[in-house]
Amino acid sequence: MSGERFTFFWSGPFSQWHKSPFSLDGILYNTAEQYMMHAKALLFGDEEMAARILEAREPRDQKALGRRVRGFDEAWWNAQARDIVYRGNRAKFTTHRDLLSVLLATEGTIIVEASPLDTIWGIGLAADDPDAQDRTKWRGTNWLGEVLTRLRDDLLAEQRSGGIAELEARAARKAAGRGR
Repeated sequence: MSGERFTFFWSGPFSQWHKSPFSLDGILYNTAEQYMMHAKALLFGDEEMAARILEAREPRDQKALGRRVRGFDEAWWNAQARDIVYRGNRAKFTTHRDLLSVLLATEGTIIVEASPLDTIWGIGLAADDPDAQDRTKWRGTNWLGEVLTRLRDDLLAEQRSGGIAELEARAARKAAGRGR
């Protein structure tokens, strides 16, 4: 064992499918998955699919539409995808104080999407699989976990320098129903 500590998830607040509305560039998204798939469609110039993704209410449908983006280039997507997911999750977590608290509470761990079904965004293993405790045995790349770990570390650094205090205050006001 390497001594690394992990925070495993497959659903819940770290999931791209977690219903947690946020606005980015003047557009309201109901999930980070919707943002990701919408950005994917725009990246490849598929305006029609981008519109359909915005109309879709369920993350399963958003993902299915995202798989149908015209002009898709896997190499270009792989080069851009993590930055897109980072941007969407930054908006998600800084909009919701409760989610931000959960994310920041993972400090000192590596966040891991323990999806036995996903070998790109997850590790291809369930959290209770003994191999999940050893990253050399992971079957997947854990891109989502890497993005969330980087986001958490960036937000903690900003918090320490006072940079996200206003974001936290805005999220608290919104949660209390006081708007801006």
